[in-house]
Amino acid sequence: MGKVIYSVASSLDGYNSDEQGSFSWAVPDEAVVAALTTDLAPVSTYLYGRRMYETMAVWETDPSAATWSPESARFAETWKRAEKIVFSSSLGRTWTERTRLEREFTAAALERARSEASGDLTIEGPTLAGSALRLGLVDVVELLLCPVAVGGGTPVFPDGLSLELRLLRERRFDNGMVQVGYEVRHPRSRG
Repeated sequence: MGKVIYSVASSLDGYNSDEQGSFSWAVPDEAVVAALTTDLAPVSTYLYGRRMYETMAVWETDPSAATWSPESARFAETWKRAEKIVFSSSLGRTWTERTRLEREFTAAALERARSEASGDLTIEGPTLAGSALRLGLVDVVELLLCPVAVGGGTPVFPDGLSLELRLLRERRFDNGMVQVGYEVRHPRSRG
């Protein structure tokens, strides 16, 4: 069975988006996109909430996205090949290929997705990942640390969550971003 990997961009003060909901400060350069695309090779399934799915669907629905750069084209192909599962009670339908809609996120739904996957799974977006972390279902946390402090917004980790992590790797990029990967050892919630 594949690993569940929480993959997220983070400001240095721990936010995925700022108070206005923007994450424009997290846009990666070509070297970062190339590294992230290579990291996705063993991933067969992306797990999304509604908002993250709506953001990522551009890789299939907007042909110009693949023309932004050579690495963008490579990422778009990688994204299109993967299975996508969207957990949402409000989304009416999905509009990309290889995508199914699940109305409720539960431990059983995630374990079913894991058993069906031919490789690893990424869980993206702090809200959905927070639920999975609280349930103890995330195996790896991959943070792309961006050289900015935004002062508030959507936190990368939910309040009250305590994790023991073991560093697996770190990678530095010339644009100041740093990618760190951690194995989740013993998830615990306070509260």
